[in-house]
Amino acid sequence: MLEILSYSFMQRAFVVGNIIGVICPLIGTFLVLKRLALIGHTLSHVALAGVALGMFLGIYPVYMALIISIIAALGIEKLRQNYKDYAELSLSIILAAGLGVATILISLINGNSSIFSYLFGSISLVTNQDLFIILPLGFIIIGIINYFYYGFFAITFNEEEAKLAGIPVKSLNILFMILVSITVSLSMRIIGGLLVSSLITIPVATGLQISTSFKETIKYSIIFSLLAVNFGLILSFYQDLAPGGTIILISVIYLLGALGYKKIKTSLNDSQENTLESKIN
Repeated sequence: MLEILSYSFMQRAFVVGNIIGVICPLIGTFLVLKRLALIGHTLSHVALAGVALGMFLGIYPVYMALIISIIAALGIEKLRQNYKDYAELSLSIILAAGLGVATILISLINGNSSIFSYLFGSISLVTNQDLFIILPLGFIIIGIINYFYYGFFAITFNEEEAKLAGIPVKSLNILFMILVSITVSLSMRIIGGLLVSSLITIPVATGLQISTSFKETIKYSIIFSLLAVNFGLILSFYQDLAPGGTIILISVIYLLGALGYKKIKTSLNDSQENTLESKIN
């Protein structure tokens, strides 16, 4: 372990990875329970278009990914309001547009292999510039979620009741979509654009298996995410594997373990209830 930390790029990777390991499931818990988990998938592909555009124009790719994904997030929210009964249409429209633009731009910068670090993630290419962007924005996201927690909680479960309670639903939805787009853009450096939506949803799916409340879901989701990120970075370093894929596979293993744990626990409870009933009878 000490050997890993002797490398400056691994120090940066662990710092960035742990920030991402917190904000992805934190945002993901609200997304999953709002039944909008595919927004992360949509915005990750749009962010790729931003990365490709940045490379094509000679601008730092993360900046362009942030700008383009925020614009896309606002577009999704606008279309979601226009297609209230068919909200998934907004995702399909933005996803199709993002993929189209990304494909064209990637073909135009075909000679630039660094695009693959944004597609699949990279630990060796995390720079100080990435650190200076991801670290403050990560803490800002955590702070905003904490400050507006009860508002986000209310609109997650019932927007109509939240409106009646005087909560600024429209403003909070726009703010939340911006936070999602920033989270996706920041996560691409370690996880990769093709896999970032998985870190937003899989730890949450794991947390839901063993939690009994909303706050517990957030807590367990973050714990499983951090475990996956740190073990994934260590394994990818020693085995020379893609960090994004390694982290996501470890997340899937945790999910399978949680599913097995819940099944065993349910079986034991059912067995105890049947034994108690037989004794009573």
